[in-house]
Amino acid sequence: MFILFVNKLRFRYPLKIPLLGFLCCLHTRSLSPYGKPINWNTSHSFVRNNLLLSLLERCQSLLQLKQIQTQMILTGLVQDSFAASRLVTFCALSESQALEYCTKILYWIREPNVFSWNVTIRGFVESGELEGAVLLYKRMLQSGVMKPDNHTYPLLLKACSFPSMNCVGYTVLGHVLKFGFEFDIFVHNASITMLLSYGELKAAYDVFDNGCVRDLVTWNAMITGCVRRGLANEAKKLYQEMVAEKVKPDEITMIGIISSCSQLQDLNLGRKFHLYVKEHGLELTIPLSNALMDMYIKCGDLLAARILFDKMAHKTLVSWTTMVLGYSRFGYLDVARELLYKIPEESVVPWNAIISGCVQAKNSKEALALFHEMQIKKIKPDKVTMVNCLSACSQLGALDVGIWFHHYTKRHSISLDVALGTALVDMYAKCGNIAKALQVFQEVPQKNCLTWTAIICGLALHGNARDAISYFSEMIRSGLRPDEITFLGVLSACCHGGLVEEGRKYFSQMRFNFNITPQLKHYSCMVDLLGRAGHLEEAEELLRNMPIAADAAVWGALFFACRVHGNVLIGERAALKLLEMDPQDSGIYVLLATMYSEAKMWKEARSVRNIMKERGVEKTPGCSSIEINGIVQEFVAKDVLHPQSEWIYECLISLTKQLEFLVFICDIPAYGDEFVS
Repeated sequence: MFILFVNKLRFRYPLKIPLLGFLCCLHTRSLSPYGKPINWNTSHSFVRNNLLLSLLERCQSLLQLKQIQTQMILTGLVQDSFAASRLVTFCALSESQALEYCTKILYWIREPNVFSWNVTIRGFVESGELEGAVLLYKRMLQSGVMKPDNHTYPLLLKACSFPSMNCVGYTVLGHVLKFGFEFDIFVHNASITMLLSYGELKAAYDVFDNGCVRDLVTWNAMITGCVRRGLANEAKKLYQEMVAEKVKPDEITMIGIISSCSQLQDLNLGRKFHLYVKEHGLELTIPLSNALMDMYIKCGDLLAARILFDKMAHKTLVSWTTMVLGYSRFGYLDVARELLYKIPEESVVPWNAIISGCVQAKNSKEALALFHEMQIKKIKPDKVTMVNCLSACSQLGALDVGIWFHHYTKRHSISLDVALGTALVDMYAKCGNIAKALQVFQEVPQKNCLTWTAIICGLALHGNARDAISYFSEMIRSGLRPDEITFLGVLSACCHGGLVEEGRKYFSQMRFNFNITPQLKHYSCMVDLLGRAGHLEEAEELLRNMPIAADAAVWGALFFACRVHGNVLIGERAALKLLEMDPQDSGIYVLLATMYSEAKMWKEARSVRNIMKERGVEKTPGCSSIEINGIVQEFVAKDVLHPQSEWIYECLISLTKQLEFLVFICDIPAYGDEFVS
């Protein structure tokens, strides 16, 4: 009867009576169904043990666990490795995770089984205590009693799947080979994932190709790893091989391959995979829906993304953020705001998304206005917010506002990591304070390719060509590999400094030393460099021999150089090509007419102006901007839309009259000069 009573209490009040486990174990004698006394400590100890283990399953706090553990010690049950492993499991994996107490139990158990070690390592990995997981593994090896098994290494390889842990990761891979687990499918898949996280694509392929078995998880690991490293074409190729081997894709596969379409901005391919999901009855889970929405937005189909979003029964923060970013990136700021205000949970993430979208859409004034609104709503900005706002300041040239954000990061103890440091260097350089940009650059603790590129481009922008090249050489010596943007900065520096030979050398190094294919911007820089130096024939030859079709920027660089050097023949060809691309560009007509006038070709100059009139092309008014007290003011020629336009024009008229008076005074000859002569 007592057992029935305890069971009723167990199911009705699962461990809400703190001493229930203690009560069970204290009651050492009871009656069997036949009325005879039962000795709990002898023949029926398994009943007591089962009760304790059952109570352990329903444990809800560390305090309750300790009460049950006490009874397990008193009854000797704790010496059973299976029972002890249940204690360890609760401490490692329950919601009230207690890793420190977990390790104490593990080290206290006389002979812990391998499951206990593995579950503790798993607890450390899942809580982000990666170093703790590695130290625990080391302790496991040092004990000399227990050897790792095929469940130990997937956990450790996951813990080491961060570039900062690569030394430990390679050591663990060595242990995998030593203990002969390289052909275990779980260890095999974890090894691939870890190597891809280090960027070791060749090594990952070697493991992938040499594996005796490749299951769906293996293919998914390779596809997802390639996508995370930005190798979208490799992911596509793997998917095709996977289909050829008759391996059926699942949700994880589709998320990976759809993300590759986002990177490639291949809308047609993305639509095909969406259709595949529908036709093959794959469940449209929240992560898959989010991946599809992201793909459609990055490929330019905002409507398709919105249809998916509206059909979602349960929207996560990622779903809301994806749509907010999409609308703001396409310039639909009102819709983006409307969605932002509807998000049920308050978070800085969607605010970062809308600010980032505004910056990407070159709508930086709105980005800064959103930051102020964020402050009013008492939403605490983070490092991502700072980086986005500094990018907005870079676009506007708003130095004072940028300095304010720099001080804000210091006041709120936001650490200067590589992303924030790069944004600050870029902001100071683009806003005109190259000395401060250099100072911040030196303060950044760890610099990546983007940080070096920011300072190189900044020095180039300020005309410090030799310094930019010096920093580029230092970057190469540090072991970092330059990218397309880095070379753009170096070529710009050569262009501003008139360093023709150096420009030719670095342009050649792009392809032959670093395997980087020059893009249109690089050709534009080279044409500009050669054109400014007067090598117009060489510039035109380079332009015509380009492997890709030249755009307006490349032809424009040649045309402006021809205008400077007065080469009407080549300049005329370049101008006609530009007008063929954009017949409504008023600047080309004006410059062509000016070039003809300077060459005293009056008939041709009149002809260009007449064509301009016939086509109804009007000269685009000039626009300038100035920052006053942290606010950026924009002015257009003959502007009457500015709220203080009347007062501004009055000031201009007054200044013009003063200048005219001064000119008049200066023109009057001094007494005794011309009058006497």
